Amino acid sequence: MRLVADPEIVDPALDAAVSRALMLRVADGELPETLRISRPGAAVAFGKRDVVSDGYATAVAAARASGFEAVERLAGGRAAVFHDATLHFGHAIRDAEPRLKVTERFEATAQLVARALMRLGVDARVGEIEGEYCPGEHSVNARGETKLMGLGQRVIKDGAYVGGVVVVAGADRVRDVLVPVYDALALDWQPETTGSLADEASGVTWEMTRDALEAEYAELYELEPAELDDETLALARRLAPEHRSLGY
Repeated sequence: MRLVADPEIVDPALDAAVSRALMLRVADGELPETLRISRPGAAVAFGKRDVVSDGYATAVAAARASGFEAVERLAGGRAAVFHDATLHFGHAIRDAEPRLKVTERFEATAQLVARALMRLGVDARVGEIEGEYCPGEHSVNARGETKLMGLGQRVIKDGAYVGGVVVVAGADRVRDVLVPVYDALALDWQPETTGSLADEASGVTWEMTRDALEAEYAELYELEPAELDDETLALARRLAPEHRSLGY
């Protein structure tokens, strides 16, 4: 499996579009199965249900007023937060019958992330915390009390994409921007359920988290380092405007 590790911070809409471009090209057989790990720019990523909410425009304005770009996410549920102390990963898979393994992919990826975080000394567990943002049964939490990682999945013809975001540090930044955003979307949640690896294990860095995640994937796959190719980047640039929230 190709490993594309591009830790530089990029435009959030382009970041989402790169993931989509990889998903499409892998599903079409143009590229082999690919894992991408990146360090994202500050953004609130809205899901499809958010976009059709009456409060969407207000939520987009609240995100941008807080210094976060507003984008429409590739996979997953409700609004989630990316910033430079979070780690984003995405696994693009070619599968002729992708719907048959939706649950299997969710469960396998959540357990893999939990194992990676355990390498860092975190009491990581799979499961939803009551009141967490962007809730999901395949979230990864600390001690059964605070959410550390959210997971989403997109299924298309001949392929699937499983992506997640790990909060390495800066849980306060996640909480602070989501308070007005979730208020606008009329979503109930408990901000105190938002955590980070730094809250759980002193000294954990973004690079340590990346290395732990790569090590877990390497237990299951033969990873081949690669770079984003020109064709994928060109496709991503064409797709990027579709991922930038208009807010109306």
